[in-house]
Amino acid sequence: MVKRNIYKHSIDLKRLRIKNAGRSEFVARLEEIPYRGYEVEDIADGRKIVIVKPGGKQAWGKMRKEDFFVFIYSPSEQSLWQITHKQIFDDLSQKAGVDCTATIDILKAFEKVYKGEDPDDVLEAVRLSNPIGENPEALLKAYKWIWGQEDVNYPTGQGRDMSWEGIKVLLQKLIDQQGESR
Repeated sequence: MVKRNIYKHSIDLKRLRIKNAGRSEFVARLEEIPYRGYEVEDIADGRKIVIVKPGGKQAWGKMRKEDFFVFIYSPSEQSLWQITHKQIFDDLSQKAGVDCTATIDILKAFEKVYKGEDPDDVLEAVRLSNPIGENPEALLKAYKWIWGQEDVNYPTGQGRDMSWEGIKVLLQKLIDQQGESR
């Protein structure tokens, strides 16, 4: 089991909905968000994706005032899991070891969210199965906000491209493996 950074605490949240859109439009909307905690996505199992602004990220030696933290919040447990790239990538890799086809479908859904589709729209159009680990819906919805966060933190750099690169490599590896097994 992957170690999770979980905080047990109640949190005062305001509901906020921003559709995943073109990269620059999404970033502009994120930068306008006032400082506080927000419930930004609902997960079918009752958990929520939550962001807290400011997040305290330092990039290029400067504090990024528009940065935010991304959590998976469990209202029933009053717990906040500060999910990381490594945790998500490890989860996706474990899924790949159990069911290559299901993981390819999940990674293709990730690609749609990476390119600007909203997770709810992607999930409405495709049924994803979960071979093991975290619910793909939670991962997709968390990554929407993590990618927005990266685009805010690295506006002249790669932004979301940095973390997408590893996921893209995993997707291609699985597609190649699947082709070889036929």
